[in-house]
Amino acid sequence: MEHQHSSQARLSPSSDTEDISGTALLLAPRLAYFAGVARTEHVTRAALEMNVPQSTLSRAMARLEQDLGVDLFARHGRTVSLTPAGRTFLASVERALAEVERAAEEVRADADPATGKVAFGFLHTMGAETVPGLLHAFRADHPRVRFSLVQNYGEAMLEGLRAGELDLCLTSPVPDAPDLVGRRLDEQKLRLVVPADHRLAGRRRIRLAEASDETFVTLEPGYGLRRITDDLCREAGFKPRIAFEGEEAETLRGLVAAGLGVALLPPPTVPRPGVVELTVTAPRAAREIGVAWLADRPDTPPVAAFKKFLLSRRGSLLP
Repeated sequence: MEHQHSSQARLSPSSDTEDISGTALLLAPRLAYFAGVARTEHVTRAALEMNVPQSTLSRAMARLEQDLGVDLFARHGRTVSLTPAGRTFLASVERALAEVERAAEEVRADADPATGKVAFGFLHTMGAETVPGLLHAFRADHPRVRFSLVQNYGEAMLEGLRAGELDLCLTSPVPDAPDLVGRRLDEQKLRLVVPADHRLAGRRRIRLAEASDETFVTLEPGYGLRRITDDLCREAGFKPRIAFEGEEAETLRGLVAAGLGVALLPPPTVPRPGVVELTVTAPRAAREIGVAWLADRPDTPPVAAFKKFLLSRRGSLLP
């Protein structure tokens, strides 16, 4: 059977993105109607099953064919049958509708108060002890909430918030941006880490200016701890001479142990042999740890519960 092409077709095939989007917007509301009629091969029966007026359904099918410029049904009184074009179209429509249903089930599941999901980002230095402890404490009251965990540096996590990839993140410094909300939770002292055989290793405290001639190992630009290191050294009156840049604090501690430089770092989870960690007396060496989220974005129940939990840990976030 030859396909009958309407002379009043509104759409023409095109690879242009705008045309594809326009086609989808035009056709989408009628796809479920089409699938219902195709399944029953009877407009009246389909209208009853979908609880819509038969006239509405008939007009929707006529408009769909008009917009496509292709006959999807052959009419036989009150019954209809799919044309070859209709069968081709139905296969894709059923896949599309199934995908929409799957997506709807997924987002409903993620928002479920008891079993939903939280996308949570945090700094690498929070991963060994702080975050596992937080999750253990939270799940005492919310045992079935699921987490998608992302370890990254601060700027990358803030971009993850903006892109909708994260719900919340622990970061440092606490962001100050109009599209984000940041809340200070705790403070972490930074220490000057030197090799065990270093000239300063016998000290317990040090003014940072005393390390102005040292070679430093630091995190890469863009990391919050790198920014804090640069700022503290500038406050102490010097620009650090940097030999190595890395992506993870414990790697830097290993470089210090190997005698490749000194570093400003938060305390380790467990003591690291080969290094000595000195208290910095001036300038005040600390970093704020805070939680951030995107302003004006509604929270699902599990995200709201975890946010409330994090805020309740203000002043006692760190082990």
